Amino acid sequence: MSRYLIIINFRTLITLVLSLLVPYIAYEFKVFYNIDLTLMSIAIIFPLVFTIRGAFRRREKALEHLSRFRASIKTVENYFHNSKMPDEMKLESSQVLGELNDALFGHLNTKTEDTSEYDDKLKAALDFIKINKESISGGTREKIYRFYRDVMDSADNLIAIHSHRTPVSLKAYCLIFIYIFPVVYTPTIINKIGLENPSWLTFFIVVLSEFILISLYNIQDQMEYPFDDEGLDDIKFKLFRINRK
Repeated sequence: MSRYLIIINFRTLITLVLSLLVPYIAYEFKVFYNIDLTLMSIAIIFPLVFTIRGAFRRREKALEHLSRFRASIKTVENYFHNSKMPDEMKLESSQVLGELNDALFGHLNTKTEDTSEYDDKLKAALDFIKINKESISGGTREKIYRFYRDVMDSADNLIAIHSHRTPVSLKAYCLIFIYIFPVVYTPTIINKIGLENPSWLTFFIVVLSEFILISLYNIQDQMEYPFDDEGLDDIKFKLFRINRK
């Protein structure tokens, strides 16, 4: 149940306070007017939908590159196992590739941009081929290198997705407009409802509108980090490990 409440956070609390405070002040000082909210709505909804769509596309791209990463690294492992290397070296090859797999996923699971551990494991995996080149035929070695290229390409794409997200300025713009929305919205709602009608209708409409907007923002914020395993729709790394069980 707690995972369903991730869209409720401190930003939700701020919007709730604003949604209650602004109508109270508007009624207290009789501030109401009639303006067209279409432009204001577009100024908030369009960028918000744009950022959600962008975050979703990034998640789908990440799934695509993860699938390619696993297929490529698994193929490399199969080529090692079908080579003339001794059995103990075949086991070592699986360990080397497993450590490379874990290093990449470990990096993606954090918010750091330091890729040194992954880079070290990648170098170790490439060095393993050089050390054992006598036990691997030339044709097999070329195929391994080709699939290693796919491993590195998909891994670099995943690192890029991990490091570069929705522009901070666009997210800040959406959040600021969500916060100031009740200030513009409330007097118009009071004008449309009328002072003779119960004030709780205005409070309800403003609170509901703000909750919807901030919830959409929080959903987008959660989708920004598809690798941290905190959201409901985060990527399940165990399905993409070289030895998934």
